[in-house]
Amino acid sequence: MSLRFNYRAANEPAYQAMRAMEAHISQSGVDKVLYELIKIRVSQINGCSFCLDMHAKDLMKLGDHADRILLIGLWREVPIFTDKEKAVLELAEHVTNISQVGVPQPVYENVRAYFDEKEYIDLIVSINTINSWNRIAIATGMFPAASRNCGFGERGS
Repeated sequence: MSLRFNYRAANEPAYQAMRAMEAHISQSGVDKVLYELIKIRVSQINGCSFCLDMHAKDLMKLGDHADRILLIGLWREVPIFTDKEKAVLELAEHVTNISQVGVPQPVYENVRAYFDEKEYIDLIVSINTINSWNRIAIATGMFPAASRNCGFGERGS
């Protein structure tokens, strides 16, 4: 894969709109570790190497999460994720693959056992934001280290 172009330079207003979504999430109270887990799982599903690499490194900066990064694709089968995290990861999978079965009522109810309506919407916005970043990165040819090599500065998103 090769970088097609610098999307920031091509359309700064669109980039700023995405940054506004990130700003909303950071002010919403969504747990930082939980948000990085969402970003990693969604990036795996979407096949976004750039975002997967970035957010795995970001999660490591928040503590020793190597096992969680390595096993997140098997979150249902390992005991290192809390029930709350599992509820959110299941929601993230369903929202990312929304055309398959939507968000089934049991998935919704499981998440709502841990989060109120406002928090639920913040989670949906979080999931949608990383899905959007993934689609921008994939469509413009982003790959790990692309941001350093093509005028993005330190981070591509």
